[in-house]
Amino acid sequence: MKNFWLRSETKQNEKRTAITPTDAGNLIKRTGCEVFVEKSSHRIFNDSEFEKEGCKIVEAGTWKDAPGNCYILGLKELPEDNSPLIHNHIYFAHIFKGQEGAEKVFDRFSSGSGLLFDLEFLLDENERRVAAFGKWAGFVGAAVALDHYYDIQNKNETHALHGYANQDEFIESILNKKNSSKVHPKTIIIGAKGRCGSGAIEALKAVGLEATEWDFEETRKGGPFREILEHDIFINTVLMTKKIAPFLDKEILQENQRLQIISDVSCDPNSDLNPIPIYDDIASWDKPFLKVPVKNSNIDLLAVDNLPSVLPKESSEDFSALLLPHLIDLANKDFKELPVWNKAYEIFKSKQ
Repeated sequence: MKNFWLRSETKQNEKRTAITPTDAGNLIKRTGCEVFVEKSSHRIFNDSEFEKEGCKIVEAGTWKDAPGNCYILGLKELPEDNSPLIHNHIYFAHIFKGQEGAEKVFDRFSSGSGLLFDLEFLLDENERRVAAFGKWAGFVGAAVALDHYYDIQNKNETHALHGYANQDEFIESILNKKNSSKVHPKTIIIGAKGRCGSGAIEALKAVGLEATEWDFEETRKGGPFREILEHDIFINTVLMTKKIAPFLDKEILQENQRLQIISDVSCDPNSDLNPIPIYDDIASWDKPFLKVPVKNSNIDLLAVDNLPSVLPKESSEDFSALLLPHLIDLANKDFKELPVWNKAYEIFKSKQ
């Protein structure tokens, strides 16, 4: 029997969780496994909610001393140090696409003989991710871009990101600003048919707007695309798996006269696969928009890599529900007997 250890997230402003209290309780009831939950003052669900479902509450950061039969479950990157990783870990590591610092993480796994089952590479038979935050990343990425657009129109100061109790609260805030503006944006979404793109479309519709929707057919000719410059807002929601010609580059942006906001929901600036190679830093919640470093472009670029945490409850509930069946399988069987988990293992080993 394998058990699970839910670690406390250390990334600033990260309130999401990989598994909710209700689903953790279901995991325990359906498998007989133990679920350990590290204390967290910022997780969207209280420690007491997990405890009521039969989870064992432990101190934050103690996952390093967890029993060897525990899968260490989390979302964002591990704290940076040189300690060997001896456990099997489940989280978004962001080390498979040539990102900065990836080699150091691989070295930690090699020196400790631990394994990584990266959540991005838990794939079904159609190579589609079995659990993802894509919808809510797209929803929030579009909503923040719209919110910023109307702040510009209404001459309001750009504000820091913060969490909302639910999507209705966020949308109501945008609608209040929209109603004060006489001008509304023309928006293009690339990756519109995916989970992330559908979330972006949903956000626009919630405030009564539509978008130009592009996906594979519209981009197959290869970029850069001058058509993007015919819009006020460009939202990139594409999950890249191979290198392609960029959607935009600094040269084409020198022609820009209209585009005001880029929302790079995919936000992977240090990857070799980045289709918007015009920046190389991730922004913060305090200052979520970067200025694109192109002369006279005057474009604000949203570059935050944990956008779903703006709506932590809804995004956690959706993700947890998708992941739960696969955690149930993993509790009862060796991962090599489970195609989804074994594929993630093989991808990890091929990169080591």
